[in-house]
Amino acid sequence: MKKILIVDDSQKWVEYHKRHVLELFNDDVDITTTNSARESLDCVTLNIDEPFDIILTDMQMETDFAPLYAGEWLIKQIKTYKEYLNTRIVIISATYNIRVIAEKYGVLCIPKAACQLPESYRILI
Repeated sequence: MKKILIVDDSQKWVEYHKRHVLELFNDDVDITTTNSARESLDCVTLNIDEPFDIILTDMQMETDFAPLYAGEWLIKQIKTYKEYLNTRIVIISATYNIRVIAEKYGVLCIPKAACQLPESYRILI
């Protein structure tokens, strides 16, 4: 069973991602959702003994991490834990420079516009 964390401040997007992840993994997943970078980091540290396999994060959430996006701050924090070295992190965002940020941190990305095509989630498996 895959353990997945979905991070987005929009409940609509959380439910959208959750629906496609459930379809992709045929319900063989344990999904946790959070609505902010800070809440997500708490969740990541609480699960340090059994890390998430996949973390999907938005970029633009709370604004108190400037000049970084909240999601970028979260990725930087996650990357400091050796327990999360094998975790696949995927940025799902409408941020214009999503590919540059993904490349900078060595993570995957799906532009939110591509989320209209459910097969874009196939990068998770």
